[in-house]
Amino acid sequence: MTEDPGAFDASLFGISPREAAEIDPQQRLLLELCWQALESGGLAPDGLSGSEVGVYVGVTGSEYGQLPRRAEQLGPYTATGVAANVAAGRIAHALGVRGPALAVDTACSSSLMAVHLAREALLREEIELAIVGGVNLMLAPELFVALSRMGALAPDGRCKPFLASADGYGRGEGCGVVVLERVADARRHGHHIHARLRGSAANHDGRSAGLTVPSGRAQRELLERALARAGLEADEVGYVEAHGTGTPLGDPIELRAIGEVYGRRPAERPLVIGALKANLGHLEAAAGIAGLIKAALCVERGVIPGQPAGSDGQRDINPRIDLEAARVELPSQRRPWPEPRRVAGVSAFGFSGTNVHLLVEDAAEPIDAGPAVRRRWPEHLLVLSAAGPAALAE
Repeated sequence: MTEDPGAFDASLFGISPREAAEIDPQQRLLLELCWQALESGGLAPDGLSGSEVGVYVGVTGSEYGQLPRRAEQLGPYTATGVAANVAAGRIAHALGVRGPALAVDTACSSSLMAVHLAREALLREEIELAIVGGVNLMLAPELFVALSRMGALAPDGRCKPFLASADGYGRGEGCGVVVLERVADARRHGHHIHARLRGSAANHDGRSAGLTVPSGRAQRELLERALARAGLEADEVGYVEAHGTGTPLGDPIELRAIGEVYGRRPAERPLVIGALKANLGHLEAAAGIAGLIKAALCVERGVIPGQPAGSDGQRDINPRIDLEAARVELPSQRRPWPEPRRVAGVSAFGFSGTNVHLLVEDAAEPIDAGPAVRRRWPEHLLVLSAAGPAALAE
């Protein structure tokens, strides 16, 4: 993610400066990260035109569209600039791809739901490739106020997953994009495989104790369904990237469900869990894709990062959580993956009640380590690419 959402190379995508000014920075980030994700996988972004590529984007709206504007400031590009559905359509238009392009909004599970939908479309052979992303930028104050009045936000602005000091979540900004392809196709084309998606499942809480109250039963059924679809046993999963927002109510419910499903394992091999929200905050619509990227890197590199302490420096566990009974461990520092086979689960639960869980596995083949490792000589070719002379000079 670029540090400045306003620093957008509009000319690369054939967008005029006048139109670019009216485009939600969330759409700008998605365009740039789609380009980078394709290049990272070894695909030429400008070579996909006309192909059956699907675009799936987790996005919950446009705070850019909420910014005050006078009537005379509204222009011909305002409507498309702030429409959430265009976040996906603009990517398909820029790349010239012909598969389905849809924005997915299930609140905090949006981007992981987008991954689930894209995976299903690939398995049904409706598309040959999928570009999947999620984005969240905080550009207006209204949602902060509303969430504060709900009691959802932590006073210190920090997520403290599973800790006794957990008192709500801290909002975060981010954007992530992955490229999905059937394994056989990726190998045939020589594309870099970071990890494999073994299975995924989605469901809804149904009638729980309240509209935004999570259901432990629904979460348990979700994890079991994902395991069954992946053809895996619970003790084959070594790590779970939990939803872990750091709320006193949600964390114990999630840990209980994890223990009931993944706790079916020898006591000497506890499941390791973590939650990226302690590092980045809660990226809301982009939270799921961020968790997937973390899990993919974990299984690819064989390393599980440590879970940060709370803002007070303490690691005391929420008293309503029994890690030992659940056969779960929260790592305090980085560690190597304990087993040769590496499988991780990833969860995302929306306050809409929609839940998603998927399982990701190491590629199980020699992995191309990339140009940095392939270099064998003291001189190297540095390649620069841009759409025009001015951008190239910059």
